[in-house]
Amino acid sequence: MSAPSQRPAARGPAALAATVLIALLTACAAPESGKATLAADAPLPATVPAGTKLIIGDPPTKVALQLSGEIDTFSFDVEWANLSGGPQTSEAFRADALDVGAVAEIPPIHANWTGLPVKIVASRFRKDPLTHPTYELGIAPGVNVRTLADLRGKKIAYSPGQAQGALVLKVLKHAGLTKNDVTLVELPSTGDVYPSALASRQVDVAPIGGVNIKRYTARFGRDGATTIAHGLRDDPGHLYVRTATLRDPAKAAAIREYVAAWARAARWVYEHPKEWIEGYYVKDQGLTAADGQYLVELAGEPDIPADWSQAIARHQETIDILATETGNPPLKAQDLYDLRYQAVGAEAIGGGAR
Repeated sequence: MSAPSQRPAARGPAALAATVLIALLTACAAPESGKATLAADAPLPATVPAGTKLIIGDPPTKVALQLSGEIDTFSFDVEWANLSGGPQTSEAFRADALDVGAVAEIPPIHANWTGLPVKIVASRFRKDPLTHPTYELGIAPGVNVRTLADLRGKKIAYSPGQAQGALVLKVLKHAGLTKNDVTLVELPSTGDVYPSALASRQVDVAPIGGVNIKRYTARFGRDGATTIAHGLRDDPGHLYVRTATLRDPAKAAAIREYVAAWARAARWVYEHPKEWIEGYYVKDQGLTAADGQYLVELAGEPDIPADWSQAIARHQETIDILATETGNPPLKAQDLYDLRYQAVGAEAIGGGAR
């Protein structure tokens, strides 16, 4: 007796509907409606496809590119977002309203700690950073602080999650002190909050940067206000993006092109100080030419290395200090960097800053 033939089971309306539903859900789950996804270890694409767009939050570079004449030369569309700093950038990332942000070293750390995976794609520093610090320690009128050892027992302005806050922790460690040896007063390091807090004796010490250094001593020096050097590197500047953005081959390629332009803009600023002072500090920021000249001299020459190993080692020291003080889990600094972009900036300026 022959065996019965094997026939496919009949598929009724319910089974067919379930199959269609699964197919629809699978299609929806595919990244970017079926677009190709770039693996994290895949080479960066060499060309940017037509129709690609980046939303970039990097106001100073926008002005530099306008002044240098390079702003209209991108092979992709750019929408400039007028925002900066870690909190604004992270908020825009989470809202899917930004592709590239410009910050110092702390925001990428805190982004990953708060469930927002990001990668650094460009890094810039300052040559001779101890001579050209980003911040100095402002000392309130009448407070006797001449060395870092004198910080013991003082009220120090502290901004968790920002570069100034991390700097305070580093300074304390460098001085052989802990948080228990001082009083940390939480204040946002925005605008002139820190100079005002110093002048009113709300705090004894605060890290102040940029033109605030000059203005603070000019305004309150007659009352005894001073600043002292902290003696540490505080010069990192990064471009960073969401890890998810780098899975898009078109955007990954466009980011590479932007990193190159960002590096050229930094060199242009250094090599054209008069145009930068007038076009950015005076016309865009509303500062005086004297303030602009002070800031140009304070910044010194940019250093855009082709090898990030030393930068990553310094970043790891920062992570370790913050993890210990905040209770957050340790991170590997190298995991914050996309090494495919490591040499892009240096190569864009002829490898002249290494």
